Formats: sequence, C-alpha cells, structure tokens
Amino acid sequence: MATQVAGAKGVKEFVFEWEGKDRNGKVVRGETRAVGQNQVMATLRRQGIFVTKVKKRRMRSGRKIKPKDIAIFTRQLATMMKAGVPLLQSFDIVARGNPNPSVTKLLNEIRADVETGTSLSSAFRKYPMHFNSLYCNLVEAGEAAGILDSLLDRLATYMEKTEAIKSKIKSALMYPISVIVVAFVVVSVIMIFVIPSFKEVFTSFGADLPAPTLFVIAVSEFFVNWWWLIFGVIGFGFYFFMQSWKRSEKMQMFMDRLLLKVPIFGALIEKAVVARWTRTLATMFAAGVPLVESLDSVGGAAGNAVYRQATDKIQREVATGSSLTAAMTNANVFPSMVLQMTAIGEESGALDHMLGKAADFYEAEVDEMVAGLSSLMEPIIIVVLGTIIGGIVVSMYLPIFKLGQVI
Repeated sequence: MATQVAGAKGVKEFVFEWEGKDRNGKVVRGETRAVGQNQVMATLRRQGIFVTKVKKRRMRSGRKIKPKDIAIFTRQLATMMKAGVPLLQSFDIVARGNPNPSVTKLLNEIRADVETGTSLSSAFRKYPMHFNSLYCNLVEAGEAAGILDSLLDRLATYMEKTEAIKSKIKSALMYPISVIVVAFVVVSVIMIFVIPSFKEVFTSFGADLPAPTLFVIAVSEFFVNWWWLIFGVIGFGFYFFMQSWKRSEKMQMFMDRLLLKVPIFGALIEKAVVARWTRTLATMFAAGVPLVESLDSVGGAAGNAVYRQATDKIQREVATGSSLTAAMTNANVFPSMVLQMTAIGEESGALDHMLGKAADFYEAEVDEMVAGLSSLMEPIIIVVLGTIIGGIVVSMYLPIFKLGQVI
C-alpha cells in the first residue's frame, strides 16, 4: 500500500518508507510523500494502519533526464492506462520502477499536481524542458476527447520512432568524428614525443635532409613549442562554436543549410528531417488537432532551422486559405514524393494516413543509408589515416634510406 500527501505550496516534502500492520494484523509496507514523520503517522493512522517503522528515504542524485527517458515513461503510462489502471496509481507504479531518481522526482511532482486537481496537460506544461508544446497539446487533446490512453499510445510510438532516427543519425556521424579525434591525438603524440627523437639522430648525420622530412620536423617543433596554444584554441573554438550554434538563430540557419548540402551526409540528414516532419504532422492531425495549430509544433520538432522557417511560411499560407500541398510546394524544401502523397491525402481525406506512410518510407531510407554509410566510411577512413600516418613515417625514414644508398 502506498499513499502520497500533497503539501502546501512552497513546503518541501520528502519520501518516507514505512512499515506497519493493518486492521487484520497483516504486515504492510509502502512509501508516502510528506513534510515530516508526524504527518506520515497521522495519515496512516486515519487509514487504520498501526505504524511500526518510518524512515526518510535518502534521495540519490540522478542523471540528467533525456528524451529517451520521457519516451519510456510515456510508453509505460500508456500501457498502464490501456490496462485500466487509474492515472494516479499508474504514476506511482512508473515512478517507483524507474531507475533514474531524477525521473522519479519529476513524476512524483507531476502526480502531486494532478492529485490536487490540475489537469495532466497543465501539469506537464510546468516542465517545458521535458515536455514540449507538441507533447502537451496531444495530451490536452486526449483529455478533452476522453481518449487519453489512445493518445498516449500514439505519442509513445511517435517519440520512439523519433528517438530511433536521432540515434541512427548520431551513430552515423559519431563514427567519423571519433576517428578524426583519435587521429589528431595520435598525430599530436607522434609530433611531440616521437619526431624530436628522430631530429636528434638526423642532426648527427650532418647532411641535408629531404623536404618532406624538414616539413614534418617543422610541424613537430611547432607542436612542441605551442602545444598549449593549439589545444587551447581548438578547445575554446569548439566550445564557442557549439554555444553559438545553440544560441544564435543566424548560426543555426547557416549550419543547418550547410549540413543539408554536405555530400553524402546531407542527404541522410534531409531524409531524417523529412521523416520527423511528416511523422509529427501525421500524429498531430490524427489526434484531431487543427492543421494550423499542428504546424505550430511541427517546425520545432523537425530539428532543422531551414524546415522550421519553411513551416512558418506554410502555416501563414494555410491560415489564409491555401491548401497544404500548395504551401509545401511553395516552401521548396520537400521531395516530390512527399508533395504527391500530401496531395493524395488531402483529396481522399486521409492526410494523416498518407503522411504516416511518407514517414515510414523515409525512416526506412534512413536505416538503409546508415547501414550503407557504415560500410562506406571504413575504407575511406582507413585510407585517410594510412596516408597521414604513413606519410609521417616515410618522411622520417627518407634520410635513413638516403644514408643507406650512400654507404
């Protein structure tokens, strides 16, 4: 048995673990949120429980709450509600079973708000860092129509598919990035520690060194003398770049345009963005959210400034009476297949279904491209690394080869 007491606004509550006996003498255990032990004991006495042990639970510091955590919670909540478990009890079960204390704390706070009469969508809106406008709008639509369990199930499916695409894009990009970082570290170690040893040996030769060897030695001397500046500039530059990308709209637009034009990876990113865009609009429209309102959430969910700007333009045109297909065509960022499927959906009255089919197609395309990229990048990276490391090694051994020829 578990209960939860909502304290007064501004009063800090704690989680207490208790043990006692009910009216039949049966041992019962549970958890209660309360201001102090006295409140716990008073609450349990009113329920007819004789308390034998009360202990405040020590809250562990949890890791950061990620979108994947919210997707898992949504799926669990949808499953509980479809099984007929009441909303508050569903929150209790999901919160207690979550391995991340930060998620548990968040869910307990939301549950406390709902228990005091706040609607679920309003409770979610208090935490915009974890529940965006799309999430809250769909929950609000489900509450209004009395189909919250179905909407949560649809929302969970949408989030799972979106997170799967993000994960595939990250895995495709992280492999070459990680190899480049490792290559830079290896080259730096060679330049700082290995090449100077060769330089000392070559100095004793008293002969002219080949141009490639002189170039590598010059680079090595620069690394040895200015390694702190090199690493400092790279570290600060990367931090400044990421902060600018995150905070500056102009930088976001520039980088998102650039990423869409990058060979190979640009096509992958475009397909992923189109898949998210169509999946989001299909989910919102199927939930009964009006098209103009749906477009409010779609642009941000696409994850690309170019498509966010295009969505704003589409929304303005649709609001003035244009068809969705015409507005999307004028935006000039969508593939012809998406435009055709949107037109068929509008004519047949099955827009959500056709957009969902388009999303399925582009999600499958992303899967295929990621699999292809993984096999394509390996030989390219091997050739690049072999050229760099091999070039350094050959440059260092050229004087030794020339010395052998003289002897």
